[in-house]
Amino acid sequence: MEQRTSLTEIIEYINPGDLNYQEWINVGMALKQEGYSMDCWDAWSRRDSGRYHAGECEKKWKSFSGSSSPVTGGTIVKMALEHGWVPERGHELEWDDTIQNDDHVIVNKEWLEGMELQEPQEWNPAAELVRYLETLFEAGDNVGYVTGSWEKIDEKGTSWLPQKGSWDRTAGQLIEQLNSCDGDIGAVVGDYNPKAGAWIRFNPLDGNGCKNANVTEYRYVLVESDHMEIEKQNAILRELELPIACLVFSGGKSLHAIVKVDATDYNEYRKRVDYLYEVCQKNGIIVDTQNRNPSRLSRMPGVMRNGKKQFLVDTNIGKASWNEWYEWIEGINDDLPEPEGLGDVWDNLPDLSPCLIEGILRKGHKMLIAGPSKAGKSFLQIELCVAIAEGKKWLKWDCAQGKVLYVNLELDRASCLHRFKDVYTTMGIEQPQYLQNIDIWNLRGKSIPMDKLAPKLIRRAAKKDYVAIIIDPIYKVITGDENSADQMANFCNQFDKVCTELGCAVIYCHHHSKGSQGG
Repeated sequence: MEQRTSLTEIIEYINPGDLNYQEWINVGMALKQEGYSMDCWDAWSRRDSGRYHAGECEKKWKSFSGSSSPVTGGTIVKMALEHGWVPERGHELEWDDTIQNDDHVIVNKEWLEGMELQEPQEWNPAAELVRYLETLFEAGDNVGYVTGSWEKIDEKGTSWLPQKGSWDRTAGQLIEQLNSCDGDIGAVVGDYNPKAGAWIRFNPLDGNGCKNANVTEYRYVLVESDHMEIEKQNAILRELELPIACLVFSGGKSLHAIVKVDATDYNEYRKRVDYLYEVCQKNGIIVDTQNRNPSRLSRMPGVMRNGKKQFLVDTNIGKASWNEWYEWIEGINDDLPEPEGLGDVWDNLPDLSPCLIEGILRKGHKMLIAGPSKAGKSFLQIELCVAIAEGKKWLKWDCAQGKVLYVNLELDRASCLHRFKDVYTTMGIEQPQYLQNIDIWNLRGKSIPMDKLAPKLIRRAAKKDYVAIIIDPIYKVITGDENSADQMANFCNQFDKVCTELGCAVIYCHHHSKGSQGG
């Protein structure tokens, strides 16, 4: 097992500037509790240049004393997970750790090169906003936006927050007025504070408010992260082929990607946003999860913010729609093997599976026994069960000895058990030595379609070490039309699943129609 990841590595995924005072203190207390030095906390705290004061960490560190309920390393792990840290596979798991997989991971962050933004040199604010509105909205959609702001001062410093805003005009009305405003965007949407910038909502509203309940269509969601360089954000968003309708530079530390989700209702919207955010997190975008709401504000292109332009970087990039992107991302990581060259293995061929029935069937393979009704197929399969269990010949072929499960779908329990005893007697085995090698699953009157039966069978057989499972007869569990090739292919795939999951042979019985099959 690999060595557990150090807390000093994990806290690198937490920006101290994003924490409040108590959270910052908790990190220090956890580091001390887990045996780390004060220097680790101090070096990490220096990243928050706006609030860092030399000597403060040392002073606080001395005040941390024993407690009946101390702050532990689990607190740091939880914070890091919330900020997008993904534990590497193979490390020793903490109690609060989550198990991750590599599904949907396509960005190799170690090799990723940043993609520089091209700030517009010919600045036409009204045209920027018109292009944004035309891309996201229909002419009759009501648009919510905010140009008023208020100043908030706390321990993190000064920030500007949006006021309530407006939602009483349609995209068509705004576009018409912007096209005739002579570049004075404030004359249309209202004057804004150039220190604060302005905001806009990306989903259409009903004209009666700006809450989630006022959203009329769930078309888009905001993907935003300010935990990496702008150039890398730009590169990852494009590498992921996200169906981005508009990509806006916020004038601060992030890009705002307005991503198409095309949901039919709020429940579908939530599911798609959760899925999207999970993919983003796995690929290095530490998403601000507070942006989940469909009524969320984003940065309005065409305005200034603290000396920087909020501008439209691009429109309609990545996949054309949510469905196209979803199918693409699902196909990125599948469980299918890669093609291999015959020349690579020609001189080192893999071993064949051991024989179960000499010259007929190998372990882990499938066999079909077919014949007309009342031809004795069930007796033949019971005889095969006995031959495998006792290590005897079946007909004229030697059988490897092992445990076998007989799935009885046709006979009542008593008749099935008596038939087994009759077959033992007929085979001349008066004193069976390995009855413990035969299990019988009596399902007459309780049979279900094979796609439902397979997982139940696998669960019951998982630890029994069967070398063979015999299903008699399969017409009781057939799903779909026997004359439909694709439906029968899906049905037969269930047997492959049993073979693969359990590593045993599957032998099944089916009767063909009456009359000459050659005809």
